[in-house]
Amino acid sequence: MTRILLLGGTTEASALAKTLAEAGMDAVFSYAGRTARPVNQPLPTRVGGFGGAEGLAEFLRAEGITHVVDATHPFAAQMSINAVYACDAADVPLCAFERPTWQEGDGDQWVHVGTIAEAVNVLPEAAARVFLAIGKQNLPLFAAKPQHHYLLRLVDAPEAPLPLPHTAVEIARGPFDVAGDTALMQRHGITHVVAKNAGGAGAAAKLAAARRLGLPVIMIGRPQVPDRPIKGSVAEVMEWLAHPSAA
Repeated sequence: MTRILLLGGTTEASALAKTLAEAGMDAVFSYAGRTARPVNQPLPTRVGGFGGAEGLAEFLRAEGITHVVDATHPFAAQMSINAVYACDAADVPLCAFERPTWQEGDGDQWVHVGTIAEAVNVLPEAAARVFLAIGKQNLPLFAAKPQHHYLLRLVDAPEAPLPLPHTAVEIARGPFDVAGDTALMQRHGITHVVAKNAGGAGAAAKLAAARRLGLPVIMIGRPQVPDRPIKGSVAEVMEWLAHPSAA
């Protein structure tokens, strides 16, 4: 009897949840709980952490999970690392459902960095207007460059004062379009864009808008995760669920 744990939080996870529900498969959708208004899913849903890799392994055993699909955000590295070790400990097959990275194209002015701390370092010393398109988890690192004005686009309104002295906040949920992001950057006089290389179509508009406006993009590369099978489409994941040992 197949019972699936879907670690979600991305558009890919939602698409897979819909397919699993339509197929009548026994699956549980798990959110990390960082968003106050997560997208409703057609599967039984749990919210919150597991207590590290050990806690996740215990959950897998207690719930009779037979397969795990990691469709978390590409930058949710700790969850993905925990999933690798937990599945190994519980002897449960794991695959990742992961969108391809964005690729630099003609007209782009990308500066590639490996970490958020490096992104802070390469911002100019002179005051700039920065579209900080990285969510809210790592904002304190940018307090090292308080001279900049930061534009933030968040799913939920901040519940506490932001750690940056000069900010503007847009509350919005993607997908976004190029015309809208171009207008947003023009309205705020943006001179630099900082982005995580999350991939996918829902948030790619800011890159095309930056290209259109001739703005530099500081692109943060994805964190490293231990090797695991990676699938790029719902169809590939469904095939893996039918034949996990062939991955």
